[in-house]
Amino acid sequence: VQLQASGGGLVQAGDSLRLSCAASARTFSSYVMGWFRQAPGKEREFVARISESGIIRYYADSVKGRFTVSRDNAKNTVYLQVNVLTPEDTAVCYCAAGTGPVIVGHEADVMLYWGKGTLVTVSS
Repeated sequence: VQLQASGGGLVQAGDSLRLSCAASARTFSSYVMGWFRQAPGKEREFVARISESGIIRYYADSVKGRFTVSRDNAKNTVYLQVNVLTPEDTAVCYCAAGTGPVIVGHEADVMLYWGKGTLVTVSS
């Protein structure tokens, strides 16, 4: 499975972006999809995940209420709408695909495939 994230860029604090991740898999709907990010000098962290059907969504506390994950299985694409961005959101954002079950706090453990990431830079 190949994943290609896009939609990052340089924005100002308070702005919004919609990140996209296109997958090559014809079985896209059988994968849990996740978004992760890595800020400069920090470890990679979990951001959001969405179940195979799109019904179950889970977010890191730091992004709850500001970020929304969604997917379109007909288009083999997962999205991350990011709102009210702050400089602390500056990071390379990665999408990933995996199989469940997912244990809270161990989202990365189930991810089998990773995209190359898209850079989000938020200026103050």
